[in-house]
Amino acid sequence: MKADSSLMRAVAVNIDNKTKDFGIDSFVDVELEIPQLKPTDIRVSVKAAAINPIDLKMYRGAKNPGTVLGWDVAGVVEAVGSETSLFQLGDEVFYAGVVTRPGGFSELHAVDEKIVGRKPKKLSFAEAAALPLASITCWEALFERMHIPQSGSNATLLVLGGGGGVGSMAIQLGSRVAGLKVIASASREGTREQCLAMGAAAVVDHNLPLSPQIKALDLKTVDYILCLTDPGPIFTDLADFISPQGKICCLVESSVDLPMNLLRTKSVEFSWEGAFTKALFRTKDMITQHEILNTVSELLDAGVLKTTLSEELEAINANSVSAACRKLSQGGVVGKIVINGFS
Repeated sequence: MKADSSLMRAVAVNIDNKTKDFGIDSFVDVELEIPQLKPTDIRVSVKAAAINPIDLKMYRGAKNPGTVLGWDVAGVVEAVGSETSLFQLGDEVFYAGVVTRPGGFSELHAVDEKIVGRKPKKLSFAEAAALPLASITCWEALFERMHIPQSGSNATLLVLGGGGGVGSMAIQLGSRVAGLKVIASASREGTREQCLAMGAAAVVDHNLPLSPQIKALDLKTVDYILCLTDPGPIFTDLADFISPQGKICCLVESSVDLPMNLLRTKSVEFSWEGAFTKALFRTKDMITQHEILNTVSELLDAGVLKTTLSEELEAINANSVSAACRKLSQGGVVGKIVINGFS
């Protein structure tokens, strides 16, 4: 901590020099006021934080000095609000936070306890920080949006974009928790190998027409589709090989209006998933994100799931955040990039 006990170190977007290629001046090291706690907040000493596509999006839209990114955090509880009940000082936690509050590229971070889980005991802080946002996203998409049973079945799941952090977790949850036959998509050898390592039964190339590849696997249709890419260019394909009464869930905003009438004859159910929805709107079921992360933590400690950490950077500072964003923006990242806490 700094000599002034009311300040903490953080990394902020340099709004005077934002560059598309995330050059060395894209972020700045700053000192900010230590965040004050709302009644249901805890304050966390940040030990590691990961980079996600949402960081790139928020970077491009940042307009205010002191904008701090980072929505995948692992750390230790160092203060609790007046109405908290889930955590105590010294507890190790992991969580994603919410985009309407500052992110976790800071020494101390305030977050509502209802969206925080207990860090897996067998994982390092860096290994844990790779997981919260993807875990919440995939759990909600599979088990809340598409209502996939958490038991063995002969159903099939197609994960479009399986090599990244979210795809890697979706494959694991689909195959190892729900017992589905998971087909993943990837376009490079590295991401293809990642999909297979996570539990995919087969991998298709999303840069090629999908329908012929699905049918080449002796599958007439698939029961569930989790689309982690722009659904616009491939929606006709999705409508072609989704099963009657199947379910499709998408994460990424479509570049065009989707022709939903293509799903009508098959009575297909379509949904959107947004991991920040519950916290943004403070929904009545917001506490389920605490429960999801605790369940995922138990599955990780039991060896059912494994971390998706692929690269670990030394310490949170302007240079490391720039480097991580640059790598992610260039594409081809397998798993998750995580930055350890402040040195």
